Amino acid sequence: MRRVLLLAALAAVCFQVGSAAASDRVGLNARRVALAVSADGKTAVVSYRSGQTLRHVLVWGAVDALPPSQTVPQVRFKLDFTGGWQTHRNAHWWQRVGNQCQTYDGPQLAALVAACRAPDGSYWALQRWQPSIPHRGFPPYKAGQTDWELDVSHWTKPLAQLEVHADWAFDGQAHNLFGRLMYNGVPVHGFHTVKATGAPQDRYGRSLYIDTFDSAYGSGWKRETSIVFRNPTGVFCYSFWPTNDVSLPGKPARPAGNGSKYRIEVLGPGVTPNLDVAVDDPGAWDTSDATKMAYQREMKARQLQLSQGDKFCPGQT
Repeated sequence: MRRVLLLAALAAVCFQVGSAAASDRVGLNARRVALAVSADGKTAVVSYRSGQTLRHVLVWGAVDALPPSQTVPQVRFKLDFTGGWQTHRNAHWWQRVGNQCQTYDGPQLAALVAACRAPDGSYWALQRWQPSIPHRGFPPYKAGQTDWELDVSHWTKPLAQLEVHADWAFDGQAHNLFGRLMYNGVPVHGFHTVKATGAPQDRYGRSLYIDTFDSAYGSGWKRETSIVFRNPTGVFCYSFWPTNDVSLPGKPARPAGNGSKYRIEVLGPGVTPNLDVAVDDPGAWDTSDATKMAYQREMKARQLQLSQGDKFCPGQT
């Protein structure tokens, strides 16, 4: 009878063994989070509470990231959200992994929850963030939009490099952001996006989430939008304009969201850590300010340099 009840409970769990979602998410609104790593460094156990549920998630099967390819799949984790029942028919299997986590001495990470150095020299980390906040500074209007996602990563090589700059576009008519995501010397990009939303449709694609601080939307950080890094350059560019955002209820009129500074959040390529970069707004456009004009010339030269081979971003200079 106990085995029947256990099977019924596991059947009700939404998560299943298999490949992780694009974000390598292991939990939502997780509390009391703990990370354990096996002696060989190849398997991790992520333990946490979500609501009234205590979960022990087995994570294995991937490290670092591959360069973009249309023929070779990107690396991705295998996950067992049942603590080992689905993979080993033992719900307590996670206890056999043990814990050989050593003191973390790797690079500084954004929104870090837990991290450790494994005995094999590789690193594991857990980070949290909010991917579902409504765009254009619009207040949350349905369940799940303020959820905190818990992501896991595993790596041995240097992290991806996210370059971000802020300037102006279209002869000063709009405030502008641009930059590039590189990993191991290669641009990070996908090959297909979802037509309706523009989100990546393959594991190589990565969205960047733009937050704006003290903007027309209000004080503090507000979500502006999310876009993708472009194929084949790995660049992005975004100008702030008033909108009637079709993704929001009623397509409301929203002001330009430029603020005093910006934060760019990015899921790392493959199973590498998430990144974030903050940059200050350059201030009001002023053709009489020699310093700003020199800065603009420098930034536009950099944008053109990054955008070589891209059909869109050079047009925003």
